[in-house]
Amino acid sequence: MTAVSVQWARMRGWVHRKRAVVWLVFLGLAVIFPFVSTLYHKALAIEVMAFAIFAMSLDLLLGYTGLPSFGHAAFFGLGAYVTAYLSSTNALALGLTNNLLVLLLVVVTVTAVTALIIGFFALRTSGIYFLMITLASAQMLFSIAIRWSGVTGGSDGLPGVPQPMIGLGPLSYQISSREDYYFLLLLFFILSYWLLQHIVNSPFGWALRGIRENEPRLKSLGYNTFRYKMAAFAISGAFAGLAGMLLVLFFRHASPNNLYWTISGEAIVMVIIGGTGTLSGPVLGAALVRLFPQFASSYIARWETLEGILFILFVLYAPKGILGILRGQRKEET
Repeated sequence: MTAVSVQWARMRGWVHRKRAVVWLVFLGLAVIFPFVSTLYHKALAIEVMAFAIFAMSLDLLLGYTGLPSFGHAAFFGLGAYVTAYLSSTNALALGLTNNLLVLLLVVVTVTAVTALIIGFFALRTSGIYFLMITLASAQMLFSIAIRWSGVTGGSDGLPGVPQPMIGLGPLSYQISSREDYYFLLLLFFILSYWLLQHIVNSPFGWALRGIRENEPRLKSLGYNTFRYKMAAFAISGAFAGLAGMLLVLFFRHASPNNLYWTISGEAIVMVIIGGTGTLSGPVLGAALVRLFPQFASSYIARWETLEGILFILFVLYAPKGILGILRGQRKEET
């Protein structure tokens, strides 16, 4: 082994140890948090974790594959509605159940299949045309949710989603308290981060990076880039549906607003502000975008103006987002 190889191995070992320490500190603080915080702050943490999963799912398309989807709310809202409908009284009367494991399987399957259908048409275009098709798809589902009131509840949505339970054979556990929901979201957040981390660091993930950087060259090497993008679209849609499911189980209400284009725009802002092409970046972006209005509005009357200025400053002086600032990456390095 050469000196360079030894140095590289030491550097990788140091990076892994640093990440392990960060994760241990995060887990320790996350476990302690619900026992030292108020109900309001626990609710905020639950909301941030759900939107963090949503933002990470979008970053698989935007940051890793280079696909600027403006209709990601379609899968987020669809996951919420499927969960609410399967948990409704009518569905329970048909023999369906609010078992979280069943809901998870159905929601992930429905949103992934829907993503494949939308992606089949959208991925045949590029640039602004791709963006417009994804936007139109989400708006179409929003219109259906508004007009199909017999199933979706119309503009009122589907309120009264029952509390889920986890059942496996004779064993079952009812999720009821705020702490139960917090730890449920924490578990799914960690699993989602771990799964997406393995996906983006796999040969599949590196192929997505290749598509983002130079798709024609990847095609010349024999890669079927359309299939790779379809797979990325389906995986991204499934995780977005998971985020919608988790959020509606906590708020117990599926709203058509979850399908509206502003939710897609908010997710894009989370990814850009946090740092595209990473997974930690969207998490930080989700925390800033969801928490800033809650705290700023308590002290500043025109907090929306301050938020807009903050986003402009990020775009102008920190294009690599919050994660870029933490890593000390300046504008001229981009």
